[in-house]
Amino acid sequence: MSERRPSVLLIAGPTASGKSALALSLAEQLGGVVVNADSMQVYRDLRIITARPTPEEEARVPHRLYGHVDAAENYSVGRWCRDAAAVLEEIAAQGRLPILVGGTGLYFKALLTGLAAVPPIPVDIRTRMRERIVSEGAPALHAELMRVDPRTAQRLMINDRSRISRALEVVEATGRPLSDWHRDGLPPLVNTADAVKVFVTCERAELVRRIEARFGIMLKAGALAEVRALAARHLDPLLPAMKAHGVPWLIRHLDGAISLDEAAAGGIMDTRRYAKRQVTWFRNQMQDWLWRTPEAAAEECLRLFGR
Repeated sequence: MSERRPSVLLIAGPTASGKSALALSLAEQLGGVVVNADSMQVYRDLRIITARPTPEEEARVPHRLYGHVDAAENYSVGRWCRDAAAVLEEIAAQGRLPILVGGTGLYFKALLTGLAAVPPIPVDIRTRMRERIVSEGAPALHAELMRVDPRTAQRLMINDRSRISRALEVVEATGRPLSDWHRDGLPPLVNTADAVKVFVTCERAELVRRIEARFGIMLKAGALAEVRALAARHLDPLLPAMKAHGVPWLIRHLDGAISLDEAAAGGIMDTRRYAKRQVTWFRNQMQDWLWRTPEAAAEECLRLFGR
């Protein structure tokens, strides 16, 4: 980072690590605007189950890009970049500090490097797609591709297993069709030299405890009713909002297939696995970030921004 005063704060971290609380506290002290960089917290249908800031928290400082997308939409990293670009311009005009916070690595990657090329596909997504192409067959996945990326599907043979798998992997990993990636990419929105970049972390056992406790809190706060309302819309189960952690499990409970305890256990396990993947992804992809506990991050950010 250069010696000049930074102009943007980026806070990432695994789910339940305390990054949202950190962003709120720093926004109050630094005159900042909290900007969402989490791919699930964009959906207005999912305030509770995605642990979005509460209305009371949103009233304390300005919050942007939270709950502004309908669950029926397949929101992509490209759309987030365009939305974020407009918000960053507004914040700059106000003379305030943008504080981008979330757990979606691809959002931060695109923010700092642009979208000139398809990002690496996570191994678990690639493995799962290869298993599906074997078990379901190429024609079935080609039909799925026709729904989510018709331009790519139309130029592929119906039995082209490798290219069909690749195209679906890109959609699942990025939320953006491969055909979009083949167009001109978007430039970086933030100069890394102007940014303080913090990855909030804690001990694995403590993170697991927080994940388990938070799921229970979400249930008490009305997560089940929220998911019931979402399920009543009968949306495509392949939509991102329908795959938010805990949603598929709670829908199974509402359908009478499993108990609430089983649904909670499944949601917690999915969240734990996701948190592990988040840590691994950032360690491999964003090696120049500061890795700090929430307490150490707060102290260091205040120092770096001259407070």
